[in-house]
Amino acid sequence: MKILYAVQGTGNGHASRASEFIPLFRQHGSVDVLVSGNSVDVDMGQPVSYHLCGISYSFGRKGGIDIPKTLQKLSLMRFYREVRDFPIQRYDLVINDFEPVTAWAAKKAGVPCVALSHQASFLSENTPRPALRNPAAEAVIRYFAPAQSAVGVHFSRYDSFIHTPLIRTAVRNLNPVNRGHVTVYLPAYDDQWLLRFFQAVPGVKWHVFSKSCRSAYTAGNVDVMPVSGDGYLKSLESCHGLMCGAGFEAPAEGLYLGKKLMVIPMKNQYEQKCNAAALSEMGVKVVNTIRNDFPIRISNWLDQPGTIKPDYADNKWDLVDQVLALAETSAVPVPVPGRPVVTVS
Repeated sequence: MKILYAVQGTGNGHASRASEFIPLFRQHGSVDVLVSGNSVDVDMGQPVSYHLCGISYSFGRKGGIDIPKTLQKLSLMRFYREVRDFPIQRYDLVINDFEPVTAWAAKKAGVPCVALSHQASFLSENTPRPALRNPAAEAVIRYFAPAQSAVGVHFSRYDSFIHTPLIRTAVRNLNPVNRGHVTVYLPAYDDQWLLRFFQAVPGVKWHVFSKSCRSAYTAGNVDVMPVSGDGYLKSLESCHGLMCGAGFEAPAEGLYLGKKLMVIPMKNQYEQKCNAAALSEMGVKVVNTIRNDFPIRISNWLDQPGTIKPDYADNKWDLVDQVLALAETSAVPVPVPGRPVVTVS
């Protein structure tokens, strides 16, 4: 079987997940890898056959999306050409992690396409949402990368086709300890802008991993470092707490390791608002906006006792088996809100 594994290249979570899955799918056939977008800071450890522009957003520096930069990179005509020209007929199966070019190319050509992503979990009405829903954002999640069938991952099993997070092997191999520092990964914020807040909590050592940092430096009680897989993992392994965006992989890894967790969803990013709603239900501290009182809120968070540590079993083979089963029955529909979910087990 000839498989195309297609990865959305905005953020690091999709790439981290792909690094775990691709070797497993290679046991069932040859696998080519495609990445669209250009905001990945980690190495998947796998050869990439195709790099496309696709459709993605750019991180800002004060907690949101850089809209001018995003619009500058956006070209619907280029996207149309990438869909039209991609040689999708070479493949028997597309495994799609929220990657739009191959999803639409497969839909157009009738090539089996199975969504394997966190975003797929939002195809269920049971998945938590914020109090104020955004119909336009819901439509984007549904139609951005359409697939014939879906396997989702989320913080809990909200529906029959949704599994608990895939925790990468590198994280499962860690031996978590508490050396007192707080690890920070907030890719939508500039490290220089964040410094004043962390320096205002002088009794704590901060490890800040920043997309905008090119060389490591120290400012008082704050160590700022470029995003690095090994450096981040070492800091995460020994931290007291993790402060991160309300993406998926970073909070899931913090939960798995039993770290004190605070999440700050990106502004105007609906998926992260949904994740924040789910985490809040679990008892995780959610801060929606960084304001002048942020140091006080940090101190209160650190002073609160207890952590949350769900049981995230190693489920990667279950996910692989379900994707392959769905691929053999390509008539299985993607779940539609308000209708029963159909899955193959």
